Amino acid sequence: MNGPEIHVEFAPGLHLFVPHSRRAGATAVATDGVSTLGHVVESLGVPLTEAGALLVDGHEVPVSHVPRAGERVEVRAVERPQRVPGAPLRFLLDVHLGTLARRLRLLGVDAAYESTDIGDPALAARSAAEKRVMLSRDRGLLRRRELWAGAYVYSTRPDEQLHDVLDRFRPPLAPWTRCTACNGLLREATKDEVADQLEHGTHRTYDVFARCADCGRAYWKGAHHDQLEAIVERALAGYAEPGRN
Repeated sequence: MNGPEIHVEFAPGLHLFVPHSRRAGATAVATDGVSTLGHVVESLGVPLTEAGALLVDGHEVPVSHVPRAGERVEVRAVERPQRVPGAPLRFLLDVHLGTLARRLRLLGVDAAYESTDIGDPALAARSAAEKRVMLSRDRGLLRRRELWAGAYVYSTRPDEQLHDVLDRFRPPLAPWTRCTACNGLLREATKDEVADQLEHGTHRTYDVFARCADCGRAYWKGAHHDQLEAIVERALAGYAEPGRN
């Protein structure tokens, strides 16, 4: 770009995406006089899924604004909690976020997950078709125009990932209502209904079961229940809405 020069300043929370040279205060950026501000922001490394309000000389503008010479642009981070209008809040996670998907499902959050790499175009198309928020650490994927909505997952640690998603979107929580394997809804089941999935010790020891209405997988309070209960309790303590759960 070699046109009107503007000055752009990014919120500290967005510094992860921009070069070190652009992290301290407003820096000069040459534009082409035609591209939108949204295009300029993304060309500087920040996916628009992570950009909140765009202010030009102190006034908020849309991403379609075409910058003019001398303008001072402030790029803020997304406000939290972030509201995603137009559809029930549900998610789609890419192949690298399997643990996060299972933990969201444990909390009753609708979280679709692709266990194989189906490619960015297919993921973006599914996000749009099913109106799901795409969760990913792939910045290129989050820049695809056909996404319904998206969010960058900032950490590589599942505990921190879960905290970040719950803090950012505040989805309604309904623990123990979804299958952690396929995202289907659970229903109560008798021991006889799930007997073919139980080992002898389990059959003898447990009496309360649930079963996935989609894949048929059986659930009971087994050896790892305490660990799962701890995840649920932390989430409810930090993010359950008053009157819920």
